[in-house]
Amino acid sequence: MGKLNVVVLRYLSRDDFRVLTAVEMGMKNHEIVPVSLLSSIASLKHGGCNKILRELVKHKLVAYEHTKTVQGYRLNNGGYDYLALKTLCSREVIISVGNQMGVGKESDIYIVASPNGEQYALKLHRLGRTSFRNLKNKRDYHKHRKNMSWLYLSRLSAMKEYAYMKALYDRGFPVPKPVDYNRHALVMELINGYPLCQVHKLQDPPALYNEFMELIVKLANHGLIHGDFNEFNLMLDDQDHITMIDFPQMVSTSHFNAEWYFDRDVKCIRDFFAKRYNYESELFPTFKDIRRSCSLDVEVSASGFTKDMERDSALLHPAGPEEDDDEEDDDETEGDDEEATDEESEKEGESVDIEEYKQAMLELEGLKVCDVQEDVQDDKKEAGEAEEQKATETKLTARSDEATEGDIEEELNEAEDECPDLADLSTCNQEFKPFRDSDSLLHMTEHTRRRSDSEATMGSIGSCSTIPPEVVRQKVRRQLTNQQKAAQRRRLQKGEANLVTKSRRENQNNIKSSMESASFWG
Repeated sequence: MGKLNVVVLRYLSRDDFRVLTAVEMGMKNHEIVPVSLLSSIASLKHGGCNKILRELVKHKLVAYEHTKTVQGYRLNNGGYDYLALKTLCSREVIISVGNQMGVGKESDIYIVASPNGEQYALKLHRLGRTSFRNLKNKRDYHKHRKNMSWLYLSRLSAMKEYAYMKALYDRGFPVPKPVDYNRHALVMELINGYPLCQVHKLQDPPALYNEFMELIVKLANHGLIHGDFNEFNLMLDDQDHITMIDFPQMVSTSHFNAEWYFDRDVKCIRDFFAKRYNYESELFPTFKDIRRSCSLDVEVSASGFTKDMERDSALLHPAGPEEDDDEEDDDETEGDDEEATDEESEKEGESVDIEEYKQAMLELEGLKVCDVQEDVQDDKKEAGEAEEQKATETKLTARSDEATEGDIEEELNEAEDECPDLADLSTCNQEFKPFRDSDSLLHMTEHTRRRSDSEATMGSIGSCSTIPPEVVRQKVRRQLTNQQKAAQRRRLQKGEANLVTKSRRENQNNIKSSMESASFWG
């Protein structure tokens, strides 16, 4: 079925891998990495980056891209494979690569061997094939990103699958044993079995059907739904033992389409058994039959699980059975608590791996855990300082108000003490000038004509420009300079055109004169 060509891997030097790593690092921020950036990242002692790049292009590990604006290099799947294999070899996980076992829409699987002689399965994720390019609607690896590399998405897919496989294997699920992973390569246990799609006869179809349905429900009770539970992702050995593979598309039971995914998995198994083995059963699980006993989707950050759900106590501590059997439930809850304490003591070693996975995800997104914590602390400090400033301002304003009220009262008292014999002037005015009483003043104000009362003047009473005059002057100067530059360009173009026409005329005159002289000497 083909073989991964690793012959060139033996002859690549340390500088070759250094340049390959430089291209990989440059592709974090560039689709096409220029040579200047590559040479600065690689920082080879004796130079020669261009020579190494030509050799890598020759072996199809790197592709050269030339556009109107940018010239540079881009990493291929072959170069990414070599980087992953080199790392796994340096860790002494694998030492040789064999034939290809299978090809899927998003991965290639090969047989590999360890230094101890054990055989493993190597899965290379190949996201971006033409048969499976609608990834944004089917996966959430990219999260909020709009533009991303297929190599980067393959790396995230391998990381997710390794986390799922390790969590499920540690809890006794029938999955291959995970060994190690690097970039988009995942090393796992080699299963001696056959895909269910290649098995045409079964010893006991009802028993196997029951096992499949129980496995679906057990996954859902742990907070996960496979999402692609069909005959291509299930394997059987000679004793009809089940092994489940392919986990990147797993979703949480809190996903908004979780019930649809669960029903689809059940329907795939029912349809396959009815078509292949002529076995149909009226008994099948539904989404309402789920009783959550564990929250694996919280630990592995499955698709559909959000931080708001993590704070929800109902999700982290699922509700018990129905209210009819309350007395029996109390005994069962006590037993569950004891089992939970035992499981917590066993899971102390697992929490380290899951934390490393989360930190790796943050580092791949360009974040660091320490930076996030510092940002949170800075925000808290700024909020505390703002509250203190507000409190001091309110105290100062209250004191100033009290002071002003006291000053006004003192001034009024002093004025009354200084001039006690002054008469009330308003009464005198009313006696001697009766036309200034309140009635006459109201009559005058009603009949005074204002500018806004006229129907002809509908404009605003007052207006002023909000743009400062300096900004206006700068804009006018820019417009004038642009106009002057445009006029100068037109003059230059005119002059160049005149020079061209002049040279053409001179050439024509020279040709004519030469022709005339030739005819003269004829």
